[in-house]
Amino acid sequence: MKLDTRTSSFMLFILGAVLFSIVMSLILLPASAAGITSGSGFSALQDATTDTTGWAIMGLAVGAGLAIGLAGIGGGLGMGTASAAALGAITEKPETFGKSILYVVFIEAIAIYGFVIAFLLVGYIPQLMH
Repeated sequence: MKLDTRTSSFMLFILGAVLFSIVMSLILLPASAAGITSGSGFSALQDATTDTTGWAIMGLAVGAGLAIGLAGIGGGLGMGTASAAALGAITEKPETFGKSILYVVFIEAIAIYGFVIAFLLVGYIPQLMH
């Protein structure tokens, strides 16, 4: 069976998503579920006795970065595809200009949504710093 570029890219994406999920579940696993006792020198991230403000700030920063990054990547990919198709359609039928621009504007809104979500997440950081 010969794999084309699209299939191999999809398989690599799925593999990356699975590995990311496994690593994140191991990082966020409570100490009691992992079988770690309190005398072993490790403390759970969810333990009430530990200060988790740093972890919360890091989580908000990573979430904001992912929100704006993934929205930007998705918007860029969509913009490239839709703009190329729109230019081809406008070249063949100039009266389709209005519809084509409308589709491009909708794709641009996705990147703006990502920016707004990132801005909201970063806005929570000062509340965590007492």
